[in-house]
Amino acid sequence: MKSNYNIAKMKNSATNYISEIKQILADARQKAYSAVNSAMVEAYWLIGKRIVEEEQQGKERAAYGEEILKTLSAELTKEFGKGFGTRNLWDFKKFYLTFSEYEIMHTLCAQLTWSHVRLIMRVESKDAQKYYLKEASERMWSVRTLDRNISTLYYQRLLSSQVKEPVIQEMQEKTRDFQQDKLEFIKNPSVLEFLGLPNNGGYTESQLEQAIINDMQKFLLELGKGFAFVERQQLVRTETSEFYIDLVFYNYILKCFVIVELKTHKITHQDIGQLDMYVRMYDDLKRAKDDNPTIGILLCTETDKTIARYSVLSENQQLFAGKYLPYLPTEEELAAEIERQKMIFKQRQLL
Repeated sequence: MKSNYNIAKMKNSATNYISEIKQILADARQKAYSAVNSAMVEAYWLIGKRIVEEEQQGKERAAYGEEILKTLSAELTKEFGKGFGTRNLWDFKKFYLTFSEYEIMHTLCAQLTWSHVRLIMRVESKDAQKYYLKEASERMWSVRTLDRNISTLYYQRLLSSQVKEPVIQEMQEKTRDFQQDKLEFIKNPSVLEFLGLPNNGGYTESQLEQAIINDMQKFLLELGKGFAFVERQQLVRTETSEFYIDLVFYNYILKCFVIVELKTHKITHQDIGQLDMYVRMYDDLKRAKDDNPTIGILLCTETDKTIARYSVLSENQQLFAGKYLPYLPTEEELAAEIERQKMIFKQRQLL
């Protein structure tokens, strides 16, 4: 009996010993996570601040903002590797303009990942931005939890609900599985890029996005129905804002511009509204007097579902149906092409 007691005691001691070492490693990883994340977010905010300061030195310099970003992107990429394309630099600039108070960046933003921050910056309402920033920080929401809450208008539903507890409970139940991956941040390829570490070539959203944009450019040009390529990541500037559009074409048969936006997350009402805004803005800024109205194409790729939608302003619906459609791929054809490219991309990652 005494021997069995000693064996059990030794097993308990060994179990405690292993648990303590696991906790040491878990704590160390958490500290590393906090340090890298804080440094990464602060660096991007400071870069955005410096870009804004450079552009605000004078009207002439501001007018060449796009060239400033292109030059900076080339220099940073040469020195520090991936992760500093013009679109990312524009996001850094937007980060500073959205959360210009250093105290907010240093406290709430620094507790979140860059992926969290980019999601929150897409929210139009300032009050909703502040809510998601505070809640995501304090409750340690994963990126997928935050994405779902923004997509389902969680903040707006809470505001309009007299009894809030059922809304909160439903959100917690729906996002429980999203909260399980504690190493979500470390797996993010943007972290590896920031640290200058090699990516393992795995399946990443940014790589997939570029592959699909490359393919879609080729796909539309090979249709033989009047498509001419104009530009990728085209900067469009208004008096108050700047936007980058993924792909821009001109169809010389239809005599109109065709703009394409790709999203790698679930399409939200904000995404649809954003493309409608791009279409209207393009008509105002780029369309010539003898051009027909601009067409927008919104592409969405998710792990389990692909969506393609046309965006045409309501006053042009009849023109779209009667004149445009014979020269354009159907939404089903666009979705099928994205699925084909996704399959090719995944196969290449296995080689």
